[in-house]
Amino acid sequence: MYQKIILSLALNHGISEQAIQTARAMLTEGGQIIAVHVYEQYQGSSAVGISSEAMAKGLQNTKELLVSRVADADDLESVLLKGHSGFSITEYAEKINADCIIVGSHKPGLRDYFLGSTAARIVRHAPCSVHVLR
Repeated sequence: MYQKIILSLALNHGISEQAIQTARAMLTEGGQIIAVHVYEQYQGSSAVGISSEAMAKGLQNTKELLVSRVADADDLESVLLKGHSGFSITEYAEKINADCIIVGSHKPGLRDYFLGSTAARIVRHAPCSVHVLR
C-alpha cells in the first residue's frame, strides 16, 4: 500500500505494538518505516535558567531513548527531529516524500475535541495520507 511510512512517536508513551503492526500491514514489500520523534526545546521564558549543558544533555537522553525504543524492531529506522511536533513531522514528510504518516491521538480535551493538537495539525497540513490511531 505505502512505500515510505513515518511512524510518529511520543517517547513518554512508548512505542505501541498496535502502531508498529499497523505500519507493517500498510507497507509494501521493500518499503521503509521511519520512527520519528520530535524534540521540542524549551522556548522563551521557560528556557531562562536552563544551562546549555542541561539542554544538550536532554537532547542526548532523548536520542538514546529513541534508539532504545526501536532497538527490538529491526525493520524500523529512527529519526530525531527538533522543533514543533506538528510542523516538523509534516515538513519532514514532504522532504523525504513519505506516502503515509501514522500518528496517535490522545484523549482530547475541550479545545481539541476530535483529535489531539499534534494529530490535528498533521492531518490538516500533511503532504500525504495520514492514519490516526486512538
